[in-house]
Amino acid sequence: MSPPAGKKYSESGTARLLGAGTSGILELFTFHPVDTVAKRLMSNTERIFVSGQPLRQSLGALNHVIFRDAAGKATLSKYLSLFPGLGYAAGYKVAQRIYKFGGQPVVRDMLERESGQWFTRAFGERNGKAMMHATAGSLIGIGEVALLPLDVLKIKRQINPDAFRGRGLFRIVADEGMALYRGAGWTVLRNAPGSFALFGGSAVVKEFAFGLEDYNKATFVQNFFASIGGAVASLTVSAPMDVIKTRIQARSFDNPESGMAILRKMVQQEGFGSFFKGLTPKILVVGPKLVFGFTLAQWFIPTFDRMLKGQTIAEARV
Repeated sequence: MSPPAGKKYSESGTARLLGAGTSGILELFTFHPVDTVAKRLMSNTERIFVSGQPLRQSLGALNHVIFRDAAGKATLSKYLSLFPGLGYAAGYKVAQRIYKFGGQPVVRDMLERESGQWFTRAFGERNGKAMMHATAGSLIGIGEVALLPLDVLKIKRQINPDAFRGRGLFRIVADEGMALYRGAGWTVLRNAPGSFALFGGSAVVKEFAFGLEDYNKATFVQNFFASIGGAVASLTVSAPMDVIKTRIQARSFDNPESGMAILRKMVQQEGFGSFFKGLTPKILVVGPKLVFGFTLAQWFIPTFDRMLKGQTIAEARV
């Protein structure tokens, strides 16, 4: 069943919620271990590879940083040790995917309706469209701070599980309250430029590399390269703030440290390279991760839409 001529096909809000949520769950189980490795590398304050140190010793230190207490265990036990905080991660990932991928088009449509002519006059027709996508992404990224408590709990489980001391979710929320929003300012400073670069970079690739007028009509290959361009730009731009945010969140609940104090220590003790710790594994996984999540979301959303509307697969558009 095709939409009327001249009218864009639009799935229902329920289908988008179910599709994005399912995509987030599958993405979580596939890539959570890599996320754990990145977070543990970012939170590590000791030098792993030191000049003059034997390679075996350096690899041993890297093994301990990544696998913690499971460093000396069998391969399967090491792999399973990379799934701490899975429950919190599931809640965060599903909510974040629904909010970010579902919310950015809403904000973009609002900007196009209210300020579309301003973007065109200020940046030109093609640049204006990319800037509108980037600005919508930045605004939705700032609002993502509302999900911070779930992210905090996930990161603490990955990096500092002793901070829980046997307490459950509701007990922690009751005990800590607004402390779960510690690092909110640094999160906003990370998300605003990071989301701007993510959606803006993707739009630039689709606009200038592929010449697409309707970004929703991008092919799998076009979405792949657009996602790579946007994600690499986003991770690189937001890396310094992400490291600081992660270290703030990794601290014990009763041992808080300000972002500025962490920043000063990083500069004094670890050098400016410390601001990009964990960036390599994140970049290495960003291509397949985003293509995986994006492709599933694009498949699940119309599939759920057909199911909800009682359409058969034979009636569905390709």
